[in-house]
Amino acid sequence: MTAGQRRPERRAAVLGSPIAHSLSPVLHRAAYQALGLDGWSYDRFEIDEDTLPGFLGDLPEGDWAGLSLTMPLKRAVIPLLDEISETAASVEAVNTVVFTDDGRRTGDNTDIPGMLAALRERGVEKVDRAAVLGAGATASSALAALSRICTGPVTAYVRSEARAAEMRQWGERLAVEVATADWADAAFAFSAPLVVATTPAGTTDALAASVPDLPGTLFDVLYEPWPTRLAAAWADRGGAVVGGLDLLVHQAVLQVERMTGHTPAPLEAMRQAGERALRGRTAEG
Repeated sequence: MTAGQRRPERRAAVLGSPIAHSLSPVLHRAAYQALGLDGWSYDRFEIDEDTLPGFLGDLPEGDWAGLSLTMPLKRAVIPLLDEISETAASVEAVNTVVFTDDGRRTGDNTDIPGMLAALRERGVEKVDRAAVLGAGATASSALAALSRICTGPVTAYVRSEARAAEMRQWGERLAVEVATADWADAAFAFSAPLVVATTPAGTTDALAASVPDLPGTLFDVLYEPWPTRLAAAWADRGGAVVGGLDLLVHQAVLQVERMTGHTPAPLEAMRQAGERALRGRTAEG
């Protein structure tokens, strides 16, 4: 720190690998600006499972307010924390660490309530059945969210029996009625009133041609590139679409509130900052 620089009042950051394209700094910094937290800073660090313990151990006590975590750290961080919330424990995933005034490290998961908030914003509060495309870590968070709003079965479309077994186990753990089906039949998912796509970029492109007229709601967790072919086809056929930026913003809102103590966090300012950043990336591309 050079002479004349103001020492940050509190620090926060996002950790993960890879992390270079994370939008979290854009969202959190926009929140700090809107809240008038001029002394707060938010950075990004390339950290994996091997370097995480050393990074946490070297943090100066009292300087740091919290951390956002992305893959592959959401599970690896758990043994390094003093406590985690019930929400985080339900899916064995922590995406938020808050440092308390007494020096404790507490873990939470804002992905699950962020999903619910994003759906609620689009008018989806209850469904009688749903479908999930994919079976990774995001799919388990989707099941946790669906456990709170879906009154009937959830069908997970997966590529292997091992993945199917994992989803059924998550269903039992989360008290969700989970049926599994082969990925080759994924187009049948589109009859459900809510479809959650949790797969990597490009995976659902071939399904775009199978979207029916007037489908229900699609929650596609990707935000870049956007729209995905599936999301574009869904909107073209009159369906409601919730995107990955919606999820990212809503979970970041909850992180800001937990780390700063300021409630409510500035949702619209954060959303607009995220949209500007994505437009800028598209223009550069």
